Amino acid sequence: MRLVLAALLIAAPAFASEQEVPLKDGSGSELMAQHCAACHSADYVRTNAPFMSAEVWKAEVTKMRVAYGAPIDDADAQKILAYLVAAYGAK
Repeated sequence: MRLVLAALLIAAPAFASEQEVPLKDGSGSELMAQHCAACHSADYVRTNAPFMSAEVWKAEVTKMRVAYGAPIDDADAQKILAYLVAAYGAK
């Protein structure tokens, strides 16, 4: 039991910090936080950003909506995509 408690205490800061990753400022960041962070950490975006061109971000947003059923309407999806490309698109 002590071992389990110790493991939880050690892991807790890692879980907390994973959920508190700030998004870059920009138009659409609030929609990104509202829609995307409901299912995964913003760290997912930051981790994958160096590899994501505009085309890849578009495919990713489409996948989240079509394959995973993210309830994001077309207008919000376009704003989220524009934000991801501007803030996190590969240069």
